[in-house]
Amino acid sequence: MHFVVKFFPEITIKSNPVRKRMSRQLKDNLRTLLKQVDDRIKVHKDWEKIDVIAPDAVAHLADRIEEVLAHTPGIANFSRVYQYPLGDLQDIYEKTRAIWGDRLAGQTFCVRAKRTGNHDFKSLDVEQYVGGGLNQHTQAKGVKLKNPDITVQLEIRHDKLNVIEAKHPGLGGFPMGTQDPVLSLVSGGFDSTVASYLTMKRGIRTHFLFFNLGGREHELGVKEVAYYLWNRYGASHRVKFVSVPFDEVVAEILERVDDSQMGVILKRMMLRAATVIANELDVDAVVTGEAIAQVSSQTLRNLSVIDSVTDTLVLRPLITSDKTDIIKTARAIGTEEFAANMPEYCGVISVKPTTRAKPEKIEKEENRFDFAILDRAVRNRAMQNIDEVMADVEGETPDVEVLAEPGDAVVIDIRHPTEEEVNPLELENTEVETIPFYRLNNAFGGLDKGKHYLLYCSGGVMSRLHASHLLDEGYRNVGVYRPEKGAPGKS
Repeated sequence: MHFVVKFFPEITIKSNPVRKRMSRQLKDNLRTLLKQVDDRIKVHKDWEKIDVIAPDAVAHLADRIEEVLAHTPGIANFSRVYQYPLGDLQDIYEKTRAIWGDRLAGQTFCVRAKRTGNHDFKSLDVEQYVGGGLNQHTQAKGVKLKNPDITVQLEIRHDKLNVIEAKHPGLGGFPMGTQDPVLSLVSGGFDSTVASYLTMKRGIRTHFLFFNLGGREHELGVKEVAYYLWNRYGASHRVKFVSVPFDEVVAEILERVDDSQMGVILKRMMLRAATVIANELDVDAVVTGEAIAQVSSQTLRNLSVIDSVTDTLVLRPLITSDKTDIIKTARAIGTEEFAANMPEYCGVISVKPTTRAKPEKIEKEENRFDFAILDRAVRNRAMQNIDEVMADVEGETPDVEVLAEPGDAVVIDIRHPTEEEVNPLELENTEVETIPFYRLNNAFGGLDKGKHYLLYCSGGVMSRLHASHLLDEGYRNVGVYRPEKGAPGKS
């Protein structure tokens, strides 16, 4: 099983040293990610492409390999190919017919060939010879050069022939790790998750910062979407998840600040805290999901007043985006359901919020604010690796039961539907239910209380988070199914 990976065009137009660095980083990223699928998969790079080669023993993992390639920044497109030593035109035709012959029955088709190197034939010669042979010796409906049902694609590179079985678009952008890191302020909604995705797509290692305004359920949801984004688009590089308890800050604003100024001042407090944490992480920029005039605090005047509290660069990838476009992107990247079901805390809502904040009035209001509360919130932050977000599940909740064998329990697959469809969980002699994580909290109370349930997700992180939350809610018939490596369901 062979995949040919093409670099994003912006990589290929860089200077030679930069192109080498970026292509080498992409190769290293793919090795890291594909090793988690199967350590027998090999990744090789040359000047034009990256080859991903998997032995026949892992052919059943083709869909998972394609998932990795489709969601790794830096890839323009990738093709699943059959590669052969290059022969003459007759040999090229025979190799192509062996793969495509039966698939052309009743379909119109054309042949397209790309050629690199010196040969005694041209690309057009290949297209005409192979196309003519397929037309005569298969059940194809006929050759159609414009808008055919099937396009048979061939690539000839020096002494190799690639017969392309399927070609897929990549994510684009730059390889993760080729740009300086940032700290993204995430609330779990549409805007902040899409903004974080866009920085990750651009090859920027993106840490996550969450301001907890008073809800454990909200923090749980934000951790889930941050983990999802990292695991799907940036798992080649470990990042931090930082949670800052901001409930006291909110209470101080509600008590001390004029109603119309609360939204702007809350954003200024967040940016002050983000600056401290960014400096600690040696990060030169913070990212927000703000867009011009989407809410009252996001007018140009207000954003200018908000930014004046820091010298740290503030990036706003969505600054001119429409909400409909943001939601469309969220749907495409798989975060729409997270955002739509995210618990929200609406503790700071002004009745008549200002849209043209004045620095002198803001400063007057902030003079009544006790900044020791903000300092205490920053000191009490929780910082952990994104793949270890269970570390802060504390309190008197019983330890989460983790079992490698389900026994008589019912296994609940809580993965995102897109992940579940690619790699469905199938267990012999075990009842499996599918309840996506974002419906679990509401659905669990309606399940049979006489049964024991084990939650399952591919990484074991979200399942433990949700099991812990359900235990915290008083349920005692819940645990985690975490199969041994190589067992059914194990990623």
